[in-house]
Amino acid sequence: MQVSLTPVSSHPPYLHDPILHPPPPPPLYTSNQAPPQKISVAHHICLAHSVKGSGFMSTISRAIEEEEYRKARAEVRRKGIEIEGFSVEGVSIGGHETCVIIPELKCAFDIGRCPQRAVHQNFVFITHAHLDHIGGLPMYVATRGLYNLKPPTIIVPPCIKEDIEKLFDIHRTVGQVELNVDLVALDVGETYELRNDLVVRPFRTHHVIPSQGYLIYSIRKKLKKQYMHLKGKQIEKLKKSGVEITDMILSPEVAFTGDTMSDFMLEPRNADALRAKLLITEATFLDEEFSIEHARQHGHTHLFEIIEHAQWIRNKAVILTHFSSRYHIEDIRRALSKLQPKVLAKVVALTEGFKSMYT
Repeated sequence: MQVSLTPVSSHPPYLHDPILHPPPPPPLYTSNQAPPQKISVAHHICLAHSVKGSGFMSTISRAIEEEEYRKARAEVRRKGIEIEGFSVEGVSIGGHETCVIIPELKCAFDIGRCPQRAVHQNFVFITHAHLDHIGGLPMYVATRGLYNLKPPTIIVPPCIKEDIEKLFDIHRTVGQVELNVDLVALDVGETYELRNDLVVRPFRTHHVIPSQGYLIYSIRKKLKKQYMHLKGKQIEKLKKSGVEITDMILSPEVAFTGDTMSDFMLEPRNADALRAKLLITEATFLDEEFSIEHARQHGHTHLFEIIEHAQWIRNKAVILTHFSSRYHIEDIRRALSKLQPKVLAKVVALTEGFKSMYT
């Protein structure tokens, strides 16, 4: 069967995040009004003393603080992100826990500590074997058994499959329980069918231990060019005779990197990950307090590298994850505002589990 990859046009939508993109301030005067008259410096000084004495400035200050608090609380309460036709939820805090869930695809990327809403996902894609990404695997499988759900499919890098099997065997022994699971080793470049219109392929990432990302493709069939001139009955006759009359077209939908250095962006073979509708990637470090070299030494990406490589990001939307736990929501918002406008317009931060400096 011939397989052809067709590019997906990527015209980034302007995604408005009320935290990242506050509305512009109202104009000082409208077009049909005369501009304000010039006022002397002395008048300004006199007016300032008058305002300060009236307590007006303290009222404004309190209003600003209350608005910041309202925004921060709204961000803390947000439990999911609706983006490019997907409902993305979960938690990703550097060194603590990562589990990102897309219910429409019935899948979770990494399992973290197994949040409750991950239990009902049929597929889990493990990027690497650090505990904050795989710690909840036994609980995930056991809880599905408790709920009488079918055994899940867990896809892992081939180099860790044997150790993951040992992990399950230990829990079967010490807990004297059944843990029914379909554990699949899938290497970079291989393909696994999730359903008749979806497949997944791992792609290469760069962490301090073996790792890989995952790219989910949608599948559609298109009539081959050499048969496009035929009429319906002729096409039906060919089909009944066993001739393959269609090409399979794969369109990249969602790419998830897990923990990685920014090098994945520069690999030509990862081009599909950077043109998928949605890219979910990490930005562990955000500011000058930690250098790019520090991020690379620990196998992570610095926000400054995303700014540097922005030209390669052709996704319609990007979710940034895995921020260091040292950051508050306001720190994340402030850091992301430094992104180029075209990139910032399509970036959303996954901040569930992070605290506001106002709480």
